Amino acid sequence: MRIAWRSIAALVVLAGWLAGSAPAAELKPIKTQKTKDLNVRLLSESGQWKQGKNAFVLRFTSAKDGTPVDVGKARLNTAMPMPGMAPMLAGATLEPDGPGQYRGTISFPDNGDRQVTVAWDGPTGKGSTKFTVPVR
Repeated sequence: MRIAWRSIAALVVLAGWLAGSAPAAELKPIKTQKTKDLNVRLLSESGQWKQGKNAFVLRFTSAKDGTPVDVGKARLNTAMPMPGMAPMLAGATLEPDGPGQYRGTISFPDNGDRQVTVAWDGPTGKGSTKFTVPVR
């Protein structure tokens, strides 16, 4: 009986290990913005931003050959212009996640189009780009 419990415990541990090492879901593009020298890609598991908390990946690659580009410090901010009122602002939290890639989170209180500004400052120089992303 002791051997059976040990076998079951070993199987549970093995199953947990395999589940933890499973590959992450495939990321889908939310938006790709081309600049002079870079492609700036915003990606998530669902391929969109929604009301509430959102996890995403911000990726910088060479416009020439698609290789990752170290842009140094990156920032992502959003604004939702509202006629007659101050715009609703939201900033993302970004953490480096390998060459040219950042994992981020951002929260939105409601739906609507957001004006996104991505800026960077590092070995490749300073730069920024703007684009619109809907929050559904």
